[in-house]
Amino acid sequence: VMDNYATHKTPKIKAWLARRPHYHVHFTPTSASWINQVERWFAELTRKQIQRGVHTSVRQLEADIRTFIDLHNKNPKPFKWTKSADQILASVKRFCHKAQQTLCGEL
Repeated sequence: VMDNYATHKTPKIKAWLARRPHYHVHFTPTSASWINQVERWFAELTRKQIQRGVHTSVRQLEADIRTFIDLHNKNPKPFKWTKSADQILASVKRFCHKAQQTLCGEL
C-alpha cells in the first residue's frame, strides 16, 4: 500500500515493479488520513514490542509480533485524533518560528 506520492509513480519505479509481478501495488486516495493511522499502529508495535525485546532469531521476532497482534485484537481500540487541524498548524507555526530564531542566532 502506497500513498499517491509522485516518486512512487516514476518510470523507474514502474519498471522495477513490472519486473516483480508478485508485488501488487495499491495506492491510497490523495490526502488519505487512514494510512496515517496504519502507520501509527506500526509505530506502536515497534515501540511496545520490537524495540523493547531481544530477538535472537527471525522466528522469535515473528512470535513476538504475533503475540502483540493477538493481545491488541483481544481489546482493540480505534486511534483517535486528539488535536484539530488548527491546533496542529499552530504547533507547526511555533516550531518554525523557534527553528528560525535558532538558525538566525547561529549566523
